[in-house]
Amino acid sequence: MCEISHFDAGDLVGVLTTQPLDRLLDYKAPAGGCFLGALVEVPLGPRKVLGVVWAKGQGGFDPKKIRVISRVLDVAPMRPEMHEFLRRVADYTLTPLSAMLRLATRAPGLMDPVSMRLVYTLGEGEPDRMTPARERVIAVLEDHDGVYFTLSELAEMAGVSTSVIKGLVSQGVVLANKTPRDVAYPTLDTQHVGKALSPDQSAAAARICESMETGAYGTWLLKGVTGSGKTEVYLEAVATCLRQGRQALVLLPEIALTAEFLKRVEARFGARPAEWHSGVTMTERRRCFRMVSQGNAGLVVGARSALYLPFRDLGLIVVDEEHDQSYKQEDGVHYHARDMAVLRASITSAQVVLASATPSLESWANARAGKYTRVDLHERFGVAEMPVITSIDLRAHAPDRGHWISAPMIEAVRARLGRGEQSLLFINRRGYAPLTVCRACGYQIGCDQCDARMVEHRFQNRLMCHQCGATKPVPEACPKCHELGKLAPVGPGVERLAEEAEALFPDARIAILSSDLAQSARAIKARIEEIASGQADVIVGTQIVAKGHNFPLLTLVGVIDADLGLQGGDLRAAERTFQLMRQVAGRAGRADRKGAALLQTHQPDHPVIRAIISGDDEGFWAAEAAQREAAGVPPFGRMAGIVLSSPDVAQVFDVATAMSRQIAPLSKIGAQVFGPAPAPIARIRGRHRVRLLIKAAKGAPIQVAIAAWVAQFRLPANMRLTVDIDPQSFY
Repeated sequence: MCEISHFDAGDLVGVLTTQPLDRLLDYKAPAGGCFLGALVEVPLGPRKVLGVVWAKGQGGFDPKKIRVISRVLDVAPMRPEMHEFLRRVADYTLTPLSAMLRLATRAPGLMDPVSMRLVYTLGEGEPDRMTPARERVIAVLEDHDGVYFTLSELAEMAGVSTSVIKGLVSQGVVLANKTPRDVAYPTLDTQHVGKALSPDQSAAAARICESMETGAYGTWLLKGVTGSGKTEVYLEAVATCLRQGRQALVLLPEIALTAEFLKRVEARFGARPAEWHSGVTMTERRRCFRMVSQGNAGLVVGARSALYLPFRDLGLIVVDEEHDQSYKQEDGVHYHARDMAVLRASITSAQVVLASATPSLESWANARAGKYTRVDLHERFGVAEMPVITSIDLRAHAPDRGHWISAPMIEAVRARLGRGEQSLLFINRRGYAPLTVCRACGYQIGCDQCDARMVEHRFQNRLMCHQCGATKPVPEACPKCHELGKLAPVGPGVERLAEEAEALFPDARIAILSSDLAQSARAIKARIEEIASGQADVIVGTQIVAKGHNFPLLTLVGVIDADLGLQGGDLRAAERTFQLMRQVAGRAGRADRKGAALLQTHQPDHPVIRAIISGDDEGFWAAEAAQREAAGVPPFGRMAGIVLSSPDVAQVFDVATAMSRQIAPLSKIGAQVFGPAPAPIARIRGRHRVRLLIKAAKGAPIQVAIAAWVAQFRLPANMRLTVDIDPQSFY
């Protein structure tokens, strides 16, 4: 930021707006002046838009034509460290600053004046009669204790009319209170008694908390086997941070994890923290944004975008399940929340805790190189023991044609049913079947707008494209040859596997856990709670089951297709398969009953499968690191993905080919360019997609080179170019 921090009325200021412009705009400071970092409303053409006073004005325009800032918003100003963070993320990801500002001001109603409003909370009255609609209202308020709802938000979340809520208000069951539009969150009690820690946990927590006392930056890799109590360790770090008067942020990879985690926070600190994710109301998001900026929210629990909240004094960032792919944002601004968390902490002199049972290779390598400090938890908490993992060789135990559960797996599930224990059958495919084929002509039903096959969702009787979200009814006749009754599902999805489980275990209670089949975060939470309380015997689930859930009665995990992730040429295929299998297996035996995991595979001697079964984590990471280092790929080299897209396939290939031939700026840093080639999914939403891949040495200034390279070309109006630094996927 510039040295001047205050501008008098009429001074020129440079305003960064949230509009897609490639420069600051000059405005005159309003009556009463303004200050650097102030959030402002400015005129832009006929509209009023949001902006921030970013720098001193540049001048060079007719002063009579320069307009005046409409008003300074009653919002805490952007702090210098946030200014630096947005600028550095923009430079790293090659993102326009205007897009970064949009990401950092995504709270609704920031331009609204401060006012009073009616909010609804749970009262102590009893309804004169109970109806399903009234039950839903009360359940929402109980589930979100301490959260403020407007009338319309509560009605929408409960799925009722506003008259139902008003009726409950009249009986004192629901309270309607007039409060300031945004109120502070309750103070978390750091002296509140938490769980007793094991010696392993205590030692780990002591090391991290001691480092926090220094007030300096540091990053920790907290590696602990599944069920070892990593959460309790980093909650001790949160307590230390709050006692210092600083703020803490805990990032979670999945909304479904939030409800269970909030209970643990409330048990530890006696109150709920602030929340920031797509499952909370617009009112709550605005409240969170404002209170964080004023220092009236000590702890925020959120999704990856919470990293861009305007913390007043951020002292700790926890990235739970730091290996999870969902931390990579692949729409709009392409960033990895794990890496940007480390960047933000370095700017604010905060500590970072990266927690995982199966760390990313990037974090493992950084710890080995001494950039991060590693602390390990070697044993499960309490009496729980790690599950025994074995493989089922499908070459010797092939299921019958059209079936996917092998005889040894069936026998193992039946043994658990006989003991009143739960089993999990895991397959990482949503829907009923990944492919629908005509047996008469061989036609495969695909999406009309994408080069992707449509997935059958039989429970909804629809076909869905998992790229663009388009759906259509399952046809009775083949769309190509028009033969009736010839369409057949090919391969299993979670719904088809559940159908097979119901036939094999007719007396068992089957529960499906898949994000496709839940209408809301609340529905997912309810399903998880039902399973955890023992209301299911066999769980059939997708990747969502691998993300930190605790099912005390679950003693068997059966992976239906352990080879699935090993297919294709993704450089992270082995790493992701290892992580997913170990995480899924870790759901078994988390209480006082011994657990087991069975992996169905056609490749029992594959190095990844052998590493999973042996439990030799360090051996796997060392071997994987050696292969990556020899190939010069991340984390031992730099990569960037370039995707050009256009409705015109010839045009997009012509431009991509021209770019691949004029690579002087990239050649100067020794970078290689691969492509152009059609993207693996070559058309999405009607746009043809062509990829180029750039590979450079670890220390090469790849962003500067790419910026100079791209600047050589003027793209047609209907063509888009996206740059993905450190790509995690190559679709």
